[in-house]
Amino acid sequence: MRGKILIVTGDAGESYEALYAIHRLREAGYEVAVGAPSKRRLHLVAHDFEPGWDTYIERQGYGVEADVAFGAAVAEDYTAVLVLGGRAPEYLRHDAGLITLVQQFSNLNRWVFAICHGIQVLIAAGLVKGRRVTCYEHVRNEVELAGGVYCTDQAVQDGMFVTAQTWQSHPEFYREVLRCLGSPEGQTKVIASAGRRTFHRETCDWGQSISRHDLVEWENREGAIADGSLPCKTCLA
Repeated sequence: MRGKILIVTGDAGESYEALYAIHRLREAGYEVAVGAPSKRRLHLVAHDFEPGWDTYIERQGYGVEADVAFGAAVAEDYTAVLVLGGRAPEYLRHDAGLITLVQQFSNLNRWVFAICHGIQVLIAAGLVKGRRVTCYEHVRNEVELAGGVYCTDQAVQDGMFVTAQTWQSHPEFYREVLRCLGSPEGQTKVIASAGRRTFHRETCDWGQSISRHDLVEWENREGAIADGSLPCKTCLA
């Protein structure tokens, strides 16, 4: 196995997002654990878009077994956390144990992924301020009130965070997720680490949030590892 991913959801989580995440990550060689408030079978929903409606509609979806309760999950055991959407984040964002857990992923410099309403958990954890993110369009105000920068792209990477709009963003989202995780489907290679900052060979190797850079050759600076990484001029300034 390449690593272990914690998928966060609960009752009324989006079933297509859940099953797609579980199957796609397993297909790519990752071990997956579904985390929820308690370890049991979850009742998921399907959010869809119908002509004539100003918002999505909700139907009963598939069920999924939760493998671990939030209280038993340890961030150090996982490569990344993925927070799914649906209606579940509406109440999961008030789960103090989950909020602490997600914050630990960020503090450990592990990957943090979120799709659709999953951003609400990141907002509650105080992880959106100053970051470029995306999510379901009608959560935009919450992002901006929390100090985040809302982007209209289907998927957005900012440092160790990757966010996406809806399940319709799956192609763009999982292309970014797998690239960041270093799957064969992507080309990202984690080159070196200086302190708690990871270097990536995509756009800016120092994880700068700007999507396009005028890259420059990186030379040994302040004792960091001179390994041929390509940070941008913004990082070197």
